[in-house]
Amino acid sequence: MAPARHVIVAGAGIGGLTAALALARAGMRVTVFEQAEKLEEAGAGLQLSPNSSRILIAFGLRERLASVAVAPQAIRVMAGGSGREIVRIPLGDEAERRYGAPYWSVHRGDLQSALADAVRGELDVALELGVRVEDFAAHVNGVSVLGKRGMQILNEQAIALIGADGIWSSVAARLYRNQPPTFRHRTAWRALVSTDAVPEEFRQPFVHLWLGHDAHLVHYPVKAGKLINIVGIVHDEWNEAGWSAAGDRAEILRHFARWAWSEKARALISIPDRWLKWALYDRKDPFRAAKVPVTLLGAAAHPMLPFLAQGAAMAIEDAAIVADMLGKYLDDPSDALRAYVGARWHRTFRAQQFSRRQGRIYGLTGPEALVRNLAMRAMGGEKLRARYDWLYSWRPPERYQSSSY
Repeated sequence: MAPARHVIVAGAGIGGLTAALALARAGMRVTVFEQAEKLEEAGAGLQLSPNSSRILIAFGLRERLASVAVAPQAIRVMAGGSGREIVRIPLGDEAERRYGAPYWSVHRGDLQSALADAVRGELDVALELGVRVEDFAAHVNGVSVLGKRGMQILNEQAIALIGADGIWSSVAARLYRNQPPTFRHRTAWRALVSTDAVPEEFRQPFVHLWLGHDAHLVHYPVKAGKLINIVGIVHDEWNEAGWSAAGDRAEILRHFARWAWSEKARALISIPDRWLKWALYDRKDPFRAAKVPVTLLGAAAHPMLPFLAQGAAMAIEDAAIVADMLGKYLDDPSDALRAYVGARWHRTFRAQQFSRRQGRIYGLTGPEALVRNLAMRAMGGEKLRARYDWLYSWRPPERYQSSSY
């Protein structure tokens, strides 16, 4: 394939597929290299705040996603020690009116499937499965990308390469990353259970956030309310790479044993028979522009801890902006990618810092935790939600402001 207007994306996760769709809609031809042999319904739930859902709606995905997502009415912040509600942060219709787009909880597989189907509907996108990006080389005409499918070697030419291949990105490793991501001494455990298996109180359309001793717990409905996604985050020294290691049910129950007074939370954790876990990593340094027409997005660029629920949202935002910049500055893709990094680094760095700080607040114990709970209750839900205005009120370029794009 000739390099003119051709962009290669490494990775067919949420960020990579959104980038492919955005680039195609901006007039590019796109090849997506994904090392997995097939796109499977992996992962669990994720939260799509208005800053990201408005981009997906602009791609015409509202009806598809609304049929499988849940629009939580509020975030119920709960005390892990007593089991009592601390505060309720309003979402639902009120949040959509405030921010101009819905707040959704959705299964990652449903979102990936919707994006993949949209990508397959684009004539100018080729989705190549089973291909790993091995190397690249910049030259006067753009970049040559070396991929490998089994024993077959692929050599593609493009004007730009976008690494959307996750926290352990091979593109990032070859671009400028000398140091691996930093382990944060925490492990996240996840499980999916039938909604019918949980107490009636937890079947309602809410995000439940429990703050307790040395751990916190989040659960919310996905799959149009048919399943409940449960995530427990604990202090731990287990730090293997990957995000789907098998977890021992007895081990996570031990982690939450100190929540002695919260029978409801501990009962919820005891429901799943199967748990998966992953170690939490991030980076303190902001991602930066390269001198060649290669860049990164999502976790490859700015991995962040999950305490802000913005990992997928930031990747979706990245995808919209990188496509917009390449569309504007097509004559000089390297300049376009530098403009993209210039537009993104401060916001994503702020989100990383905010998430790190949020994690420290969630992890408070003893008298500090009591002060935290009293302060949250005194502020009230609406003022707490206003602290996220800088996140949720973000608007992409004008082309993403309607569903006709």
